[in-house]
Amino acid sequence: MSSYMKGTVLLIGFWLSFISCNSTKTNTGKIKAVEIKKENGKYTLYRNGKPFIIKGGAGYTHLKELHEIGGNTIRVWDTLQLTKVLDSAKANHLAVIVGIPLPLNDNMDIFYNNDVKVNASFKKITQTVNKFKNHPALLCWCLGNEIAFPWKPNFNRFYKAFNSIVDMIHRDDPDHPVTTTIMTFRRKNIANIKLRTNVDFISFNIFGSIHTLAKDLDDFKWLWNGPFLITEWGIEGPWRKDKQNAWAAKIEYNSTEKADQYLSIYQKFMPVNNPGFLGEMVFYWGQKQELTPTWFSMFDKNGTKTEAVNTMQYIWTGKQATYHAPAVKYMLINGKDGPDNIFLKPDSITQAIVHLDKPEKGLTFKWQLIAEDWFSPNNIFSAKEPKTIEHAIVEINGTGIKFKAPNTEGPYRLLAFVYNKQGYVATCNTPFYVLANP
Repeated sequence: MSSYMKGTVLLIGFWLSFISCNSTKTNTGKIKAVEIKKENGKYTLYRNGKPFIIKGGAGYTHLKELHEIGGNTIRVWDTLQLTKVLDSAKANHLAVIVGIPLPLNDNMDIFYNNDVKVNASFKKITQTVNKFKNHPALLCWCLGNEIAFPWKPNFNRFYKAFNSIVDMIHRDDPDHPVTTTIMTFRRKNIANIKLRTNVDFISFNIFGSIHTLAKDLDDFKWLWNGPFLITEWGIEGPWRKDKQNAWAAKIEYNSTEKADQYLSIYQKFMPVNNPGFLGEMVFYWGQKQELTPTWFSMFDKNGTKTEAVNTMQYIWTGKQATYHAPAVKYMLINGKDGPDNIFLKPDSITQAIVHLDKPEKGLTFKWQLIAEDWFSPNNIFSAKEPKTIEHAIVEINGTGIKFKAPNTEGPYRLLAFVYNKQGYVATCNTPFYVLANP
């Protein structure tokens, strides 16, 4: 080989190496704030030029605690108080996935077939993107939450509106990718997102169906094998029909059981080895009323941690927490458990007791009797705090109480909160029905 050819080969090699090493930069040479790269068949999210695996909490509170246990990202579903959220996240060394709400498309005439509404929304979203696109805590934009992506031509206006926003973000904010969330793994949604939109990656809100997610991803890779994020995962929700009693009251696991379930679900089913996996966000990082005030909540409403917080610390860091919540076994009402179909007479004096796995000194018990948030059309449970039945407890004795059953017929639920001196709370509850003429 001549010296000229050798020099040419060396020069080409140098430039190829330069391009490869600087692929996270824009045309101006500036490193992109956030981007997704495919390298050796695997997708990696880069933040400020460094690999970034999302370890997140779906929620916007308790940011200091999230950072302390190894979390790095939060997710919000709207842009309300976004300045406060982004600034707080920055102060706590966290990134933020910002949700941009979009109307559902189940009835196109309500929104997407109305050009005035669509244009007004587009203008507002454009203003929001340009206002916050340079905030250092911003990780990406999430356009819509659990929207369906049908194929039928009568949804063309939806896709036009959706893609106009995606294109605007790519143009005005090329530093931050765009995603959208879908509910569970649905092939039709995924196929249409791939074929009819320009989002940078897909996000899944996935609960019980995470058990089959690894297989679902593998079986569908012939059409789609792109990058993805788990934006919501956790214990199974109250929509399950196998955990209920005779009047369809849902049976909730106690907080000790939930902590074990979070760990088991992650270790057995989280597709961390899939080449498209960008990370995961546990649900719910905070306190949320959904059927009960404790079902998904990893904190109580005063900010006290449950054992699930310790579970996430172990998942994200491999380190066990120093202190733990009380270990609950179950609650009994008149010696019966939730699935036992507990019926009580109006105004009857009733006994309840919480059984602990490892009794400890200095525990404090808080009891709450609520009217059941029972009716749930389409499995949508009210976010309104349930009515507390005041002055129902007539006697407290250690881990047990005596309470007076309500005098109005209907479904109720007794909740127990067990606090220890280390700043943790354990929770459990049992549903019952007041029947006037049993």
